[in-house]
Amino acid sequence: MAKYKKVRKAILPVAGLGTRFLPATKAMPKEMLTVVDKPLIQYAVEEALEAGIEEFIFITGRGKSAIENHFDKPYELADILRKKGKDAELESVLHIIPEHTRISYIRQGEPLGLGHAIWCARSVIGDEPFAVLLPDDIIHSTTLKDMVSSYEEQGKPAVMYEEVPLDRTHNYGILDIGDNKFNANGEVNINSFVEKPESEDAPSTCGIIGRYILTPRIFDFLAEKNIGAGGEIQLTDAMVSLCKEQVFRGFKLKGERFDCGDKVGFQKANLFFALKDPYIGPRLTSYIKDMQLTPKLVKTA
Repeated sequence: MAKYKKVRKAILPVAGLGTRFLPATKAMPKEMLTVVDKPLIQYAVEEALEAGIEEFIFITGRGKSAIENHFDKPYELADILRKKGKDAELESVLHIIPEHTRISYIRQGEPLGLGHAIWCARSVIGDEPFAVLLPDDIIHSTTLKDMVSSYEEQGKPAVMYEEVPLDRTHNYGILDIGDNKFNANGEVNINSFVEKPESEDAPSTCGIIGRYILTPRIFDFLAEKNIGAGGEIQLTDAMVSLCKEQVFRGFKLKGERFDCGDKVGFQKANLFFALKDPYIGPRLTSYIKDMQLTPKLVKTA
């Protein structure tokens, strides 16, 4: 039996404009770009479901109705597929999420940063611990499930991290672990956080990736609406304050992570999951081998 409250809810911030993927995102949310045959957002939801999440709060903005439609019941489509006897396709659209799952949508209103997006969900979260998943990161791993289990046993908020090159610390929130020791699984207690430090100021090379377990106390610090790096309300700054009261735990990613906010990372994710598909994988492997044997097929700018 869990000693602390179960982590049942997750916040997924999806209000971004996706400007790196223009013109594809001009009329379609970035989160609906497909990796093989599923939109980005579905990978995050499936990861959270595997970790035991039962309720999802999407922080949305203008032009995000396609996300709501994706997780809604497709009555007309289902009827057509049923009449045509397309059972496999019908199954794929009817059971995107389990029946017991609840979904809420909250409009952020203004693009004031990740911290503000999280703060917008305070009334739905209430006094429960919760997860945060940034859908730009596709994570093929059970590490989030480990984080949830750890919180329910120890009551410590948590972040997922991976080792990053020293010259890229300015792209991440970085863990300050001081003299704390890693255990055999790469878990470690965290003293504090530094948001996007230059390499010479980075306390470590452990960079936060888009998975968090937080307590509702974080909302009190986010309510102060302090402006941080990039002129935005940074979640990391509120976590620094929370860290003074509650011990954070760092969990090293065990698996694969793809930064799909970046075009290269997005293509890597497509290749990774395509090669795992029983139909696509062998055919794609054959094509890649043909390309290697026939260099003229690959043209560089």
